[in-house]
Order: sequence, then structure tokens, then C-alpha cells
Amino acid sequence: MDYRKLGKTNLEVSILGFGASPMGNVFDPVSESTAVTSVHLALDHGINFFDVAPFYGLTLAEERLGKALKGHRKDIILASKCGRYDLQDFDFSRKRIHDSIDETLSRLHTDYLDLYQLHDIEFVDKNQIINEALPAIQEVKKSGKARFVGITGLPVRYLAQIAREAEVDTVLSWAHYNLLEDEILDDLVPLSKEKGFGLMNAAPLMQRILSDAPLPEWHRSPKEMKALQPQLISLCNSYGLELSQVAISFATAHTDISTTITGMCKPEIVQKNVEALDLNIPVELFEKIEKLVASVKNQMWFEGKAENNI
Repeated sequence: MDYRKLGKTNLEVSILGFGASPMGNVFDPVSESTAVTSVHLALDHGINFFDVAPFYGLTLAEERLGKALKGHRKDIILASKCGRYDLQDFDFSRKRIHDSIDETLSRLHTDYLDLYQLHDIEFVDKNQIINEALPAIQEVKKSGKARFVGITGLPVRYLAQIAREAEVDTVLSWAHYNLLEDEILDDLVPLSKEKGFGLMNAAPLMQRILSDAPLPEWHRSPKEMKALQPQLISLCNSYGLELSQVAISFATAHTDISTTITGMCKPEIVQKNVEALDLNIPVELFEKIEKLVASVKNQMWFEGKAENNI
């Protein structure tokens, strides 16, 4: 496993991060024992960055991850979030943020987080993020309950706007650097170098489009993009490769992105994801993929308030 520094923090994170959302049955039901075994296998392979949130499985993912990580706290870098608690349940008030950190720490069986993040900031007014939520998580940081703080969300230009106006240790952008999307390169990569925050990429499989798995009913990508999945699978198979492994290899290779977080909760998936890091993907395959997806590249859907999707 290779590691990269997370911005100006002193954290060295594995280039492949463990996204714990599937542990909350977000995609498919999974047993607790299977989820715990997956975490332990990830640890054995050198994955040290674990990202979770109260929203995932309505606290189930945090509860299961907390059980899985007992006895391993000193070996890992642990991140969670606050502000989003259900599909339409957002509360970025100062009081809720302070209450939320204590609830999260209890579920994770720890007395501190390495990283505490505002979750999907595009869903509420910018004024509240700047003047209430960010000061609140900075208070959490000063209290010692979190070592570093950051922001997460979907609209990359809005994330960049907030990162220009406020001091954050990290920015987590999801679904914007993969075989179908690369808008993270426009603003966030150069801004991370300028300001020194750690840049993280999540959802390199575009919520399963870039895998062999069936797409969830709630998937919001354009139908033309989703329709490419069988062709991408076939193309990668013609090179003796799996689509998901090609996608993970591509995403983790970018040296300006500290870690690429992908959801996993089954041992066989953990194994395949780790193996993807050592694959030698022919350049011509990437060229063929680029040509195949050109007509749908960067066709991201809308989430959050209209004024935050700049």
C-alpha cells in the first residue's frame, strides 16, 4: 500500500480509502460479521483511512465500524461527518454539530476523530456554513475531539468557493474524478496546492456505473451514461480486466489527490480493490474508454440549493 500526505496535516493516508457507507446497507443488505471481516481485511492490506457518517444507514455504518475497529484505533485515521442525518434531514446549527460529535464518538468507541467534516454543504445556505457551521467544527477541533476539520459535497466549484473563503484542513469531493468525470481538476486540484488543504476523491465507481454490479434504483446519472455500463464491462473484459479495478487504478493514480475513497463491505470486494492498485493497465485501454464515454463526460446531476451549484 502506498501513502500520501493529507495536505498540511501530519497524516499519511492510504491512497485507497475505506468508504464505510455500504456497512449501513446503503446499497445491499450485508451482515455485521461480513462487514467487520471486510474492515479487518482492509487493515491487513494496509488501508488506514476510514470514512463514515451518521447519514450512512442512519447511524448503522458508524455503529458497525466502531465495533470493527475496536483494538485498532491507534493504527488508523478515522473520519466522520456532521450536518446531514437523512435524505432530507440537514442541521448545521452550532448546537447540533457539538451534539453530533459526541454521538459519533460514542458509536465509534473513541474519544477523538482524526477528521471531522461538514457533510454535503450544498444543501443549506452559504451564510450558515461560513458563519455558524465552520466556526462550530473549529470549536470541536479546539476541544480535542477532532484533530482536523473539512468540508464535503458534490458541486466542485462551490466546494472551491468555500475553501477560498474559509480555512479548512481538507476537502472531500465525490463523483468528480473517475473515468466519467474529471471536473475536480479544474478548480480543486490547483486550489489545494495554493492553500495546502488535503484533497480527497470519493465514489470512483460512480455509484456502481463503473463496476459489474447492478445500479441502485435511486441512481441519478443520465440514462445515456448508465447505458454505457455493459459496453465498459465488455471492453475491460476484452483485456482480461474488471471494470471496477480499471476505475480504481485510474482514480488512485492521481498524485495530487491524497486518497480515493470507495465503498466496500465484502471481503472479496476489498481484495479486488487492493489488487487494482498493482495492475498495469494498457494506455490504449484508457484511450478506448475515453473515446467511448466522450459523449457523456462530465454530465453531473444537480444536488442541493440552486445558488450553490455555480
